Amino acid sequence: MSKYPWKELLIEKTVNYVMEEDGKLFIFEKVPARVNPETGEQLLSPRTFQRLKAKIKEHKKPARVVEMPVYEFPA
Repeated sequence: MSKYPWKELLIEKTVNYVMEEDGKLFIFEKVPARVNPETGEQLLSPRTFQRLKAKIKEHKKPARVVEMPVYEFPA
């Protein structure tokens, strides 16, 4: 019997993933991940995470650029 009273279910999906590197935000689309359908938590494999970091370091032109609003958390 498991020491945890719950069962964690993870589903293989592709997701949008946001990463911060050197104070800049990067959005990746169609990233393979394991997702908890109950909480929405996204888990990437170490290899996938390293591939995303390598893509940022390439400094190639992105597929597109988006503008997004930034809000501070209310006190």
